Amino acid sequence: MSDKRLFLLDAMALVYRAYYALMNSPRMTSKGKNTNAQFGFTNTLYELIKKETPTHMAVVWDTHAATERHKDFEDYKANRQAAPEDLLAAIPDIKRIVKGFNIPCLELDGYEADDIIGTIAWEAADKGYKVFMVTPDKDYGQLVKENVVMYKPAYKGNSFEILGVKEILEKWNIQRIDQVIDLLGLMGDASDNIPGIPGVGEKTAVKLLAEYDNIENILENADSIKGKLGEKIRDGREKAILSKKLATIITNVPIDFVEEDTLMSEWNRKELEEVFAELEFRALTKRILETESTEKPIAFQSNVIQGNLFDQEADKDLTVSSLLESTDLFTELKNYSTIADTPHDYHLIEGEEAIQHFLQQALKHQEIAIDTETTSLDAMNAQIIGMSFSWKAHEAFYIHFPEEDDKIRQQLNILSPLFDSKDIRWIGQNIKYDLIVLKNYDIELAGDYFDTMLAHYLIAPDGKK
Repeated sequence: MSDKRLFLLDAMALVYRAYYALMNSPRMTSKGKNTNAQFGFTNTLYELIKKETPTHMAVVWDTHAATERHKDFEDYKANRQAAPEDLLAAIPDIKRIVKGFNIPCLELDGYEADDIIGTIAWEAADKGYKVFMVTPDKDYGQLVKENVVMYKPAYKGNSFEILGVKEILEKWNIQRIDQVIDLLGLMGDASDNIPGIPGVGEKTAVKLLAEYDNIENILENADSIKGKLGEKIRDGREKAILSKKLATIITNVPIDFVEEDTLMSEWNRKELEEVFAELEFRALTKRILETESTEKPIAFQSNVIQGNLFDQEADKDLTVSSLLESTDLFTELKNYSTIADTPHDYHLIEGEEAIQHFLQQALKHQEIAIDTETTSLDAMNAQIIGMSFSWKAHEAFYIHFPEEDDKIRQQLNILSPLFDSKDIRWIGQNIKYDLIVLKNYDIELAGDYFDTMLAHYLIAPDGKK
């Protein structure tokens, strides 16, 4: 069994994730610089190096240049909100940090990071590497094969995940890996503004693929598919073909996999010390530079089991606590209560009868905390999939909506007396987002609002030091 293990990091996906993970408790320097992204990305990178001891590694970036997908579809990714300025300002710092670890940054105009990762992953696998694509992006499921897996780092208390062929097939309930592309082509992808067939969601897409195998066969048999679904498929023919092309990751990018360049080697400690000092990463400096030996961090550890996956049980303690241990944040958080040691009573509400019953309880209260669960961070294009309500400490209610838009609106309509009540004050974290999402369903909250995010800003405008 080969001991060559290549980790390919989807840079921007991890940068965004790191930035927003600390949104409610931002890390600020003494000069007022937000370092959420730099801090979170560095933790993720260091934990990968320390726990997984890769022999080879590269960090792969998108560029601002247009790609073939933009030429095929002008609105590709057009619904994404502009990145926050402090997130964009973090990128040069993060590239310096990556350079300090002596890890190459790869990018190529005209191609996205997933294209580059897909190309290198398959080439490296053919050369005998175990390849780990480090990303939370579901699109990468189409690239998984023997010796190529997805590695989703730990996030918000959840342990890391490694997804091979078996896991991807089970996750999507499909028969072959290439059906991931057909699935995305049918149901679309809101994050990339891939349209899919309007009105076809994941469950319907899975059923269609189980019967017809791929998009081409589905379209060929569209006339025999009865009812509204058949109409949707016939009307969405062109969008389905385009969406499948947009969702397909390119695996023949003109970029070379240079094994020597990705080989893990001794860190540039001076570079890391300088950038850590500028970002005021005192705890990270102590944790990474003062407690680590100067030997090359590439020693192979025997944590590979049969098949292509690491033993997840061996590292099941990789949680937010382990990521933050020995950092300033951990000092603040370690004594906080969690769901594991706090009594709580959470209720799942499904179906119109249950919603009616919930409505009668909710109307008795004058202050209700609310949160919408959606498919996107972009409120203007997000589909609502659920709503949370609470009016009592340690007790909350979650309404899970069906997939079809008309049924969502029908169930939301049941809650009209609640939304129309002027006697209720609605409490939310960044409640503006929830108001926009509801407005897209023609719903406006008649009562007053209280935004805890704005309240926190008024109390502590500089955030946490």
